[in-house]
Amino acid sequence: MDAYRGFVMLLMMAEVLQLARVAAAYPGSWAINVLAYHQSHVPWAGASLHDLIQPSFSLLVGVALAYSFARRVDEDGFAKALAHATWRSLLLIALGVFLRSMGRPQTNFTFEDTLAQIGMGYPFLFLLATQSTRRLWVALGLILGGYWLAWALYPVAGPGYDYAAVGVPSDWSHHYTGFMAHWEKNANLGHAFDTWFLNLFPREQPYVANRGGYLTLSFIPTLGTMLLGLIAGRMLRAASPRVPLRWLLVTGATLVAAGALLHVLGVNPVVKRIWTPAWTLFSGGLCYLLLGGFSWVIDMQGYRRWAFPLVVIGLNSIAAYVIAHLWDDFIASSFKTHLGQGIFEIAGRGAAPLLQGIAVLAVYWLTLYWMYNRKVFLKI
Repeated sequence: MDAYRGFVMLLMMAEVLQLARVAAAYPGSWAINVLAYHQSHVPWAGASLHDLIQPSFSLLVGVALAYSFARRVDEDGFAKALAHATWRSLLLIALGVFLRSMGRPQTNFTFEDTLAQIGMGYPFLFLLATQSTRRLWVALGLILGGYWLAWALYPVAGPGYDYAAVGVPSDWSHHYTGFMAHWEKNANLGHAFDTWFLNLFPREQPYVANRGGYLTLSFIPTLGTMLLGLIAGRMLRAASPRVPLRWLLVTGATLVAAGALLHVLGVNPVVKRIWTPAWTLFSGGLCYLLLGGFSWVIDMQGYRRWAFPLVVIGLNSIAAYVIAHLWDDFIASSFKTHLGQGIFEIAGRGAAPLLQGIAVLAVYWLTLYWMYNRKVFLKI
């Protein structure tokens, strides 16, 4: 679990490699272009490896709760444990808002950040942890089904809708027609909610739209992803010291197929940016397969030493998240100040972003390694 979490955080930290810029400088390199694709979010439907960062992080929150819930309730009592979960959720939301406000003249109240999304759903996840696994599956169905129905009943945008005003080009190639139009970018239920909700907070200027299409209400289906993690965690705990590999692989493949089928049939698209129910199933299934893969290699085959760099990151995931959001420019500028402004251009300007990213990423990891050696772990 720690290695998987570390892998996910490494993918996020590795954004400093700026592979999209490198690929633009070397358009003929197939390998760089493939890597660049998987370091970017897809424009709308589908998934790259980068799109699995947030669902993996969310799912692992549920897996961890499966191990800690009974112990915390036994030690503190349910009321105190629930209060702690609520406080933890508030801290996660506050930290998410804080990181999204960096470099702005005032607080940027936005709640689509990974930490804020997890924080908003966490108290509900804690309450649901009191229920049987069978009821968790029922709750998952009700959450995703109810969310899908709410969007399906919300009116689609009419022919005169001003997409340009909400940051969507009229000739955008990812527009939907027919029933799938209920999940259009910035013309949906979640967007309507945000134009009301986010304007309740003080802002530099009125909120109009999120240019990426991300939404506050996505915390509801994200709760579904965390529920999948809670279910998986229970299975892992019950089977210990064995690994329920077949269950993880079969369930994961089934979830992927279910999400893809909903998309193909035109019932619900697989879109991470608005976290559709189909995306919850599709990405949750892929996360199950990744969890199964890590478990097979590390726990069943005993290949552990290679994963140590990932474990260093995974054991300090909150610290890694904060470092990746706050240190990038400072570290890069410090290298240039002390080693020369052209230090990263020794292999040409095209490769400069990659070399700079490698240097920054190395500082990230060495910092986490220093914390690991001194048993300094940032937790919320």
